[in-house]
Amino acid sequence: MFACRLPWWRSSVTCKSWQSGHFVPWGSCQMLAIKGVNTTVGQEQQAGMKEKQMLEDSEMHLARRDTEALFQEQPKTGNQYLEDTLLQSYLKTHLPLKVLEEMHQNLERFGKRLLNEIQPLGWECELNPPVFRQFDAWGRRVDHIHTCLAWRRMKEISAEEGLIAEAYERRYSHWSRLYQAVKLYLFSSSSGGFSCPLAMTDGAAKVIESLGIPGSLKNAFDRLTSRDPEMFWTSGQWMTERRGGSDVANGTETVARKQPDGTYRLYGFKWFTSAADSDMALTLARIADAEGQCTQGSRGLSLFFLRVRDEQGKLNNIQVQRLKDKLGTRQMATAELWLQGARAELISAEGRGVAAISNMLNITRIHNVIGAVAAMRRMISLSRDYACKRVAFGKLLKNHPLHVQTMARMEVQVRGAFLLLMDIVRLLGLTETNLASEQEQLLLRLLIPVAKLYTGKQASAVAIEAMESFGGQGYMEDTGLPVILRDALVLSIWEGTTNVLSLDVLRSLAKSQGQVMAVFLSTVKKKLELASGIKELSPAAQRAQEAIGSLQQFMTNMGIGRALSMELAARDFSYSLARIYTGALLMEHAARPGASPTDTCAALRWCHQELCPVAAESARGSYGDKAVVQDSTLVFGSSRL
Repeated sequence: MFACRLPWWRSSVTCKSWQSGHFVPWGSCQMLAIKGVNTTVGQEQQAGMKEKQMLEDSEMHLARRDTEALFQEQPKTGNQYLEDTLLQSYLKTHLPLKVLEEMHQNLERFGKRLLNEIQPLGWECELNPPVFRQFDAWGRRVDHIHTCLAWRRMKEISAEEGLIAEAYERRYSHWSRLYQAVKLYLFSSSSGGFSCPLAMTDGAAKVIESLGIPGSLKNAFDRLTSRDPEMFWTSGQWMTERRGGSDVANGTETVARKQPDGTYRLYGFKWFTSAADSDMALTLARIADAEGQCTQGSRGLSLFFLRVRDEQGKLNNIQVQRLKDKLGTRQMATAELWLQGARAELISAEGRGVAAISNMLNITRIHNVIGAVAAMRRMISLSRDYACKRVAFGKLLKNHPLHVQTMARMEVQVRGAFLLLMDIVRLLGLTETNLASEQEQLLLRLLIPVAKLYTGKQASAVAIEAMESFGGQGYMEDTGLPVILRDALVLSIWEGTTNVLSLDVLRSLAKSQGQVMAVFLSTVKKKLELASGIKELSPAAQRAQEAIGSLQQFMTNMGIGRALSMELAARDFSYSLARIYTGALLMEHAARPGASPTDTCAALRWCHQELCPVAAESARGSYGDKAVVQDSTLVFGSSRL
């Protein structure tokens, strides 16, 4: 009379009444069966009412089920410093014992603060992006950029933690810059985008320090490097104008007019000003002569310092056109600004603005690398925790070999990027304390653009792969995962695109007349010497040696007078430098006393990829005249040739 079955959405037994056409609970089936045998009419009515009530309750339960959310256990991480075994092993290997003990204690404390205080603030920054209010209620122009309380609290925390000050106090000598980088690396993915203004603040402090901290800029330097939240300033970097892009030599239209008191008034349009709520900015402009004429090209650019607002908060003859509507880094106010006589101070030699601001670019590019490595580490940490909780096809994700293989490939990428970052900040610290040799300074000049362009690409690829490891949940905004991806996508664009920086790599070679390449090769070979004598690492060392040989052969074949071919090869050439050098760093780390089998595995897997893509592409004819024609035809068709 009745058929019973288990529906897919629940584990308790239910039955289906074919007479009523509805699902009713198993207890009702029993009651109805009894009803037909030994119940009175009154009892039947009472049973019918109970059946109706239970049926209504069941239908309500079904309705609630229709609107319930998917339930999965949220991935979480703990103290970021204590969970980062690679970071701890690096510090233990390289730092003096006393320095290590102090840093370890401070970083453990900082890791707790990140977890309990900074991460929630970072999410608040994402949920409450800046708002631009151009006019007040009475029609007066106010150009007010409102930022949330969490964003302003991030500024205070940055001062309290000495995220800029640490590098300039140099209490750990040349290790101070590395210590700062480690704190920024831990801070970045929890900062709610505040890492970006810190990058420009660090860069501005570096420029002022490189100028000898002139008396007129001492107050600014002290504020940029202060640990006092009430005193601390952040800085902007205003370079991009209406033509956009990295070609500031031909794109800068801002004009500086000298005043009787020796200051300047700036006139022009800044199309992309990050951290528009900052206290000061460094900007490029062309000084007009008595006839109002300006020198064009990079030789006409000079560097200026300006306060964005006065003590009362009034803008310095600046009008805010609008806030930029960006794909990522939405937490930070990026604006279009009109300079309408903004008072400024010339801080470079006239016409030497590009050279003066280069120190800022080097620092901000290193910050870019920090952000890239931090984003990768954050995504992998969350993915790893999720793999220990999420069940699919009858077992945890961590028990699916293919899933773990994908995660392992990402882990190798972030390990390599981390060691590359640490080596760069180590070299920077030596340079800043006058302990670097000429060879180390040349190597740093080369590695900064190489690391920036390569890790920017790595970050996007790893973030996308890691997002996929969460399935559909990775695509949901309220998980916080899309934020990390969106913010990572800017890393290959900001401070020079991959192609622009690849050409910068070639310029560093040409400027040193090949000396920097000799330093690069000798440094890599030295790092490989120890690894070559270790049986487990010898396959990786052999592949790296072969890659070096291929790279040298490529450069010999290029010879002199093949500028177009080298330009075509610039990206692959830079990738080759990044992969070879990173492979050497991984092997060096794996060859140290106390290294783990994991270190060896990472080095072997890194070197299993194509280490010298420029040689492989050259053999395919990718950089010849014929390739140029083919590229144009493929992209534009024959009609546009």
